[in-house]
Amino acid sequence: MRGHDRINNCLPEELLLEIFRRLESKPNRDACSLVCKRWLSLERYSRTTLRIGASFSPDDFISLLSRRFLHITSIHVDERLSVSLPSLSPSPKRKRGRDSSSPSSSKRKKLIGNKHSGAENVESCSLTDAGLTALADGFPKVENLSLIWCPNVSSVGLCSLAEKCISLKSLDLQGCYVGDQGLAAVGKFCKQLEELNLRFCEGLTDVGVIDLVVGCAKSLKSIGVAASAKITDLSLEAVGSHCKLLEVLYLDSEYIHDKGLIAVAQGCNHLKNLKLQCVGVTDKAFAAVGDLCTSLERLALYSFQNFTDKGMRDIGKGSKKLKDLTLSDCYFVSCKGLEAIAHGCKELERVEINGCHNIGTRGIEAIGNFCPRLKELALLYCQRIGNSALQEIGKGCKSLEMLHLVDCSGIGDSAMCSIAKGCRNLKKLHIRRCYEVGNKGIIAIGKHCKSLTELSLRFCDKVGNKALIAIGKGCSLQQLNVSGCNQISDAGISAIARGCPQLTHLDISVLQNIGDMPLAELGEGCPMLKDLVLSHCHHITDTGLNHLVQKCKLLETCHMVYCPGITSAGVATVVSSCPHIKKVLIEKWKVTERTTRRAGSVISYLCMDL
Repeated sequence: MRGHDRINNCLPEELLLEIFRRLESKPNRDACSLVCKRWLSLERYSRTTLRIGASFSPDDFISLLSRRFLHITSIHVDERLSVSLPSLSPSPKRKRGRDSSSPSSSKRKKLIGNKHSGAENVESCSLTDAGLTALADGFPKVENLSLIWCPNVSSVGLCSLAEKCISLKSLDLQGCYVGDQGLAAVGKFCKQLEELNLRFCEGLTDVGVIDLVVGCAKSLKSIGVAASAKITDLSLEAVGSHCKLLEVLYLDSEYIHDKGLIAVAQGCNHLKNLKLQCVGVTDKAFAAVGDLCTSLERLALYSFQNFTDKGMRDIGKGSKKLKDLTLSDCYFVSCKGLEAIAHGCKELERVEINGCHNIGTRGIEAIGNFCPRLKELALLYCQRIGNSALQEIGKGCKSLEMLHLVDCSGIGDSAMCSIAKGCRNLKKLHIRRCYEVGNKGIIAIGKHCKSLTELSLRFCDKVGNKALIAIGKGCSLQQLNVSGCNQISDAGISAIARGCPQLTHLDISVLQNIGDMPLAELGEGCPMLKDLVLSHCHHITDTGLNHLVQKCKLLETCHMVYCPGITSAGVATVVSSCPHIKKVLIEKWKVTERTTRRAGSVISYLCMDL
């Protein structure tokens, strides 16, 4: 009945709070807070997470937020993000405003003044020690804090934070120039700290890390260090001696050697996740890891120069629980090493081989023979892997859900047919520049892999319309990328439009034989389309674009550079017909002044001078 507020009259506050807590999208929460004063108050009460970018005055911003949101436990400040406050000046249409001497008016004046001064001083857009102190005062119950690339935060602010936020459990200081004194304060006061990220903290030395490790020894479970020249094996020795509960270790450093990693292996027997890029670490350290870290589940190794098959054998012998293996640019690991892993680590669920030129067919065959639980396989820039490798994967890995292939010139249709027949639970297939994969292999995928939702076939020259017709008949895709597959024409994309009504992402860039007809079919058959890439399609015109946007009202992004048939009229049609549009990528000369006035914030230019 009109005039009766049934929701507010019938629903108690506890139920409304529970509804607000279940809203994952920030825009949805913001929209709810604007319904009425009661909902605004309850939404403030229910919110537990804040994300802050590089605003014009972050110190004052944090002070305002602390008075509005009283139950925040997680704060993420990332100054790589450009985020500004909404306009704080009152609307000219609003007649009933508060007096200019009111507190809210003074806040506006103060913030607007800071905005103008911030234009003159770039540093005013960065969080400072004063802002960090305000954060500590306003949010003393914060448990998770990320300070990403905040260059003006120093040990002074970190000390103040540590003294007041003693419930801190996760601290990310990536890119902050804090010193040893601040880290020591965290170790002294934050006895519940579990996660610590010190990547790119160039001001730290072993002294600060050791003080923190000793102070938080009973709780610390995760440590990340990268590009810190003064953090050496001494810090890792302290970690091994005190942090008995450590489960996650990320290291990217030229100054870490065998001694430090061996100390961690000896003292941290609960280690589960190890990610390393340390050129000074050799097989000797991995012998200790394999022997002592029997709980290891994830191992990722990048750019190792002194890691060979011997280290792989030691891991295979001891780390029987290994589930996730990544080897990137490990040039001295061969098929023998991967075979040792396959024989010893039969619980493997994910394997990624990237640029390891000595790993070939035999190593992947071993994975197929001995790792039946494999769900994800990524082979990137592996020129020595042939069809028989994926044939064994198809026979032995029935649970495979994702396959990612890049620049694997030895893999063709016979491999794809084996995957299709053996791995019928396949959900994601990404292939790029595998020139021997053609219609036959993709037709088999469409026939047998009914659960496939993501398909990417970038620059696979032998894939044509027959492949997409089979996919359209057999799979209900949500994402499709056929960029650079020049044999695909109108018939293939039309088949997708008719057979994949759930499609949300489509990339048909660099297809020279695509015209307007498929766009009209997409408009009729794919109303949920959100992301569309049409760049370098020479036969698409404003007519096809108009047919598409009349039905695809959920479209959010549209890339259409170097499409000579699309004019300023087509650009205007997209921005005026799609209420959810967020980004349009186009040449600058195709955008009229009227379109710029109407939707300038969503238009991006690839080349300013063309």
